[in-house]
Amino acid sequence: MNAASVIKKMQSGLTPEIPELVYLLDLPEGDELKQLYSAAYQTKLKYVGNKIHLRGIIEFSNICTKNCYYCGIRRGNHNVTRYQIPEEDILSQALEADQLGLGSVVLQSGERSDEEFVSLIERLVRKIKEKSGGRLGITLSTGEQSRETYLRWFKAGAHRFLLRIEASDPELYAKIHPADHSWEKRKNCLTLLSDIGYQTGTGVMLGLPFQTTEHIAKDILFYQDMNMDMIGMGPYIVHEDTPLAKEMPDFDPQRQLLMGLKAIAVTRLLLKDVNIASTTALQALHPDGRKMGLLAGANVIMPNITESRRRAGYLLYKGKPGVNDDSLSGLELLKQEAESAGEEILWNDWGDSPHYFARSKQ
Repeated sequence: MNAASVIKKMQSGLTPEIPELVYLLDLPEGDELKQLYSAAYQTKLKYVGNKIHLRGIIEFSNICTKNCYYCGIRRGNHNVTRYQIPEEDILSQALEADQLGLGSVVLQSGERSDEEFVSLIERLVRKIKEKSGGRLGITLSTGEQSRETYLRWFKAGAHRFLLRIEASDPELYAKIHPADHSWEKRKNCLTLLSDIGYQTGTGVMLGLPFQTTEHIAKDILFYQDMNMDMIGMGPYIVHEDTPLAKEMPDFDPQRQLLMGLKAIAVTRLLLKDVNIASTTALQALHPDGRKMGLLAGANVIMPNITESRRRAGYLLYKGKPGVNDDSLSGLELLKQEAESAGEEILWNDWGDSPHYFARSKQ
């Protein structure tokens, strides 16, 4: 087996076997890895172009009912100062994104499903649509909900939803979540979202304790089997105030970075026309991490436009970049990254997933 033969198989539209995916994901630095990145980038150019789609993230609340073992804002972490940004301030930040030309926002928070929370999201989506004249695209990343709730938000005007499965293997999922967290429920939510009509995204953490390369290979096949439109996956970064931290005493930033980049490249080669994010976690591991993600096949970047004074309260992991930046300086850095990568930022554009429209025609 060699990288060239597996890459050629994927380029022809065939799905590789798990050992073939593992081979690519285990590539060390060298010529074959460069070949993988190059092939993934050429696939990206063919199917989605060299255009960067932006999603301005508003982390509007760190209040969460979940107690996931890896997350810095887990319910059981009492070292976090909880906050919820007032409704009018959230709206103001979304409209600032419109003025900055981002074209699209992500409303992201800890997971809640009470009526007060559900109604808040519904009002915000309607107001953002109304106040922006329908210009702003709206992605939600607000966790597991009922079909009724997802439908309410969709009818209000949200059209994309990101719900990371975090681990597509039920046994691994159980190791990184408390017993009252259900893998089946989370997977079913992805089906509900797609059926309602959302452009649906998912993803996993890469380099987790207990995780093998075969797990990651199966994650990528899971994205294909679920017919996902968007992929948001990133390297696992330890947060010291979590139970999972003690399971990873030998954290290696370079190893995590490489797995993040290789997973992007393999996912691009297999799924071709989906949107793939170059995540903040990559940037946390290397100053040029987001740029490296773009060159490995990603086409979406999600700059943080949350009020600067709130950002320190939404640390899912330690060392998160941009915590002290304002939106303008963050975008200026992003422009420089895009130019140096030979990429073009699409301003005032929703940046929808081509895969979604292809799927809708089936």
